[in-house]
Amino acid sequence: MTDQTPDQTVADQHQPLVPNRTVWIDHFGDLDVIALSERPVPQAVDDEVLVRVAAASINPVDWKTAAGEFPPKGADQLPFALGRDLSGRIEALGTRAHNMRSVGDRVIAFIGQDRGAQADYVVVKAVELVATPEQIDDATAAALPLAAMTAWQGLFDHGKLEAGQRVLIHGAAGGVGHLAVQFAVWKGATVFATASGRDLDYVRSLGVERAIDYKNERFEDHATDLDLVYDTQGGETQARSFTLLKKGGTMVSTLGPDEERGRELGIRTVPRWHAEPNGAQLAQVAELVAAGTVKVAVDRTFAFDQVREAYAYTHDEHPRGKVVLSMQGE
Repeated sequence: MTDQTPDQTVADQHQPLVPNRTVWIDHFGDLDVIALSERPVPQAVDDEVLVRVAAASINPVDWKTAAGEFPPKGADQLPFALGRDLSGRIEALGTRAHNMRSVGDRVIAFIGQDRGAQADYVVVKAVELVATPEQIDDATAAALPLAAMTAWQGLFDHGKLEAGQRVLIHGAAGGVGHLAVQFAVWKGATVFATASGRDLDYVRSLGVERAIDYKNERFEDHATDLDLVYDTQGGETQARSFTLLKKGGTMVSTLGPDEERGRELGIRTVPRWHAEPNGAQLAQVAELVAAGTVKVAVDRTFAFDQVREAYAYTHDEHPRGKVVLSMQGE
């Protein structure tokens, strides 16, 4: 987002003269640093659009960022807004956005870290957004982008998962995990998945070969001869998973793999990576959701003024699927 010059005026002036509530932090710390702050409504320039946000989701990366535990955001960038994914309607268009979108269009977006999606109004770049299929409501749409791109890119871009392969997915009932399971099943892989006992029936309903209670079962007894492990847990869980992979198999971890261990065992490891906005991939996922092939689990929806309670719930309760903030009380 840049300052406007005379030739970058917003083409359609639909911006309301109201405060823009934004989840804002001015220092790192526990969840009590998270608060709503009234910020100016931003303006869209060039190929950007201004979106009136209907809903935004909370991801673990949000509270890790607030705690100063997510390196891409450092103290030199404070203060800043939180949130990476949203759904809403286009409120105004930059001068070069007219041939792509229209005011009033429903959209989904996974935005860069230079802005915060948990706000009433957010500027979105054209490459970050896709149209919201009419079959998808705002809360479901908002729950999708970051988790879906993390799952999709981890499995397919980094993990190179193919039909007929065998994959173990840890944390299968979580925001990323439940989507990763469904993408792998859709691809035609044989899927083994770990979850807590209370979530086993849910994970089974997603089409896995075997749902494993990680507290009361050894996943090593059920998932062997694997082509890929998709790890969202790290630590001992990741260490034990290496031995289940075939030689030449792949360890993909959202927390970063033990590369030395991988070399010892002849396992391919993917250096730590972060999901990136990708409109084409997000559009494909949205189509799968619209068709009913993939179902997005929204554990709870909180009103925007309950943001701190929503963060606490996401942090403490291990929700099934995603937690969503509703900006417009819908």
